[in-house]
Amino acid sequence: MNDLVIILVMAVPMLLFCVYPGLKFGDYLEKKYKLQEPQKRGVIIITTIIFTLTLSSLLHYA
Repeated sequence: MNDLVIILVMAVPMLLFCVYPGLKFGDYLEKKYKLQEPQKRGVIIITTIIFTLTLSSLLHYA
């Protein structure tokens, strides 16, 4: 439980660094698959959250 709390706390500042890859991935998918705006926003948010949690857990366990 302690590890999860530490990872989530570290994820908050990581959001600043993880928004850019989410935006780029959303733009790529919009061009390739002709996504609508609500779908693009969902992809950006999910990608940002996954990337943030992945980076935070890698930093915690490294």
